[in-house]
Amino acid sequence: MSVSVLKSNGLPSQLRGLRARLYSTRKGEVSSSDPQKDILRRHLYPPNIRNKASPTGTWRPDVARALQRAIPSVQAHETIERAWLLHQRHLRKKRDAELQRKFNCMRQAMQELEEIDSRLFREANKQEDPRARSLAEVEAMKSMSEPEKRAVESRVGGLFPRELRIPTDTPPKNGWPNEWRAFQRPLA
Repeated sequence: MSVSVLKSNGLPSQLRGLRARLYSTRKGEVSSSDPQKDILRRHLYPPNIRNKASPTGTWRPDVARALQRAIPSVQAHETIERAWLLHQRHLRKKRDAELQRKFNCMRQAMQELEEIDSRLFREANKQEDPRARSLAEVEAMKSMSEPEKRAVESRVGGLFPRELRIPTDTPPKNGWPNEWRAFQRPLA
C-alpha cells in the first residue's frame, strides 16, 4: 500500500489506524512498543522512499534536472553521443592499424627465418601438445618424487622455466639453497 493512498481522507478507520501504528515513531511521537521493533519498522517501512535521492538506489529525482542543466536539448545530447562514438571508432582504427603493423613485421621476420634456416623455422612453428610425454620422460617420472613429478607436469615446453630466479642486485637474506638442483627434463 503506498503512502499516497494512505494520505487520502476517505480511508476506513482500520487503514488510518494501521498508518498510525506503522509511523508512530516519526518526529517526536512516542511509541509504546519495543524500541528495537520500532527501529526495524522504520528501516523496513520508511514513510516515503521518494523523499530524497538514494546514492545506491535506482530512483533519483534530481537526474532529470541535472541532465537538463548540463545538456539543454535532445539535439545537443545526440551530437555529443555521435562525437563520442566517432572518438571510439578512431581509437579502434588506430589500435587495429598498430596490430596489423606488428603482424606484418612478424610475418616478414618469419619469412626471413625460413629463407635463412628452414630447421629453425620449423622449430619455431611446431605445434606442441603440453600433455604429451616422450617414453624417456615417462620412464624418468617413475623414479621421481611427487614434487618433481608436479614440476614436470606443470612445465609447458618452450616457455621460460619457472625455477629460474630473477637476477637481483643483492643476494637473498637466507642465502642460496645449496641442496636444490633443477630437474633436467629429458628431451625426446
